[in-house]
Amino acid sequence: MSTDVYFVTLLLFFGTILLVFAMKYFSAAFSARARLANDTAYRTLVEQAMAAQLESQASLAAMQADLAKLAASLAAVEKILKQVE
Repeated sequence: MSTDVYFVTLLLFFGTILLVFAMKYFSAAFSARARLANDTAYRTLVEQAMAAQLESQASLAAMQADLAKLAASLAAVEKILKQVE
């Protein structure tokens, strides 16, 4: 009977140590997976922001070109009006 108690006590002691290290390992693995998912989401967000920035830059360039055309047209109209006076 005493050897059974001795082995159960050893099993509980070493089982507890093994359980603590297993929990630490699974916690680190879960943390790494969560960090990877967060990095992936952040990378996707950055790609979307870059695409939006490029789109607004192209739109701004188009607006500047239209504004330059309007300025040239306005200058031509002003020149014609000065000639008429």
